Amino acid sequence: MSGFAERLAAQASSLSPAEALAVALAVGYLVLAVRQNIWCWACAFVSTGLYIWLFHGAALFMESALNVFYLVMAVYGWYEWRYGGARHAGLPVTVWPLAWHGAALGVIAGLTVASGAWLAANTGAAFPYLDSLTTWSAVWATFLVARKVLENWVYWFVIDALSVYLYLSRGLPLTALLFCFYLVIIPVGFLSWRKDYARSGDALAAA
Repeated sequence: MSGFAERLAAQASSLSPAEALAVALAVGYLVLAVRQNIWCWACAFVSTGLYIWLFHGAALFMESALNVFYLVMAVYGWYEWRYGGARHAGLPVTVWPLAWHGAALGVIAGLTVASGAWLAANTGAAFPYLDSLTTWSAVWATFLVARKVLENWVYWFVIDALSVYLYLSRGLPLTALLFCFYLVIIPVGFLSWRKDYARSGDALAAA
């Protein structure tokens, strides 16, 4: 435990201002997303922009590329939350059929096997299959957030739980701690969005 605390303190002390700001904005994104506040996408845009630069500088090119996707999704998410839905009045919280999620999980599994095998054969990637699984799942879950699909929180809980293990295994205790914080907030987000979904359902029934 003391070793973990020492690594945590060492990593915290080595944070650059850009990384510290990226982490703070990532936390801000999640907290605002729980409240369905459209400014969450502004936090996401700046945070991912910083991470593109940070990961590229650290020669983590796949992570940098993933954050380019997040950057695009921040713009898409803001547009959908602001202008999507009926009469372009913004998106309500929705629930998608299990069949759609089953199909998505099948695609994620296929992409995980393909990219994991390529990484294992051609790179020195740590945990190539698990890393691929969290990456492809995060792509799908991010799209669900942009569409205000309730089940996104379920995906993120599993993704972030696996990510805690990955980051601890890679000697990144501060990032692992950040994802532990996410795991605490995610159930709050799920319950908040489910309550809003129930209210919208009641309103439609009353109409």
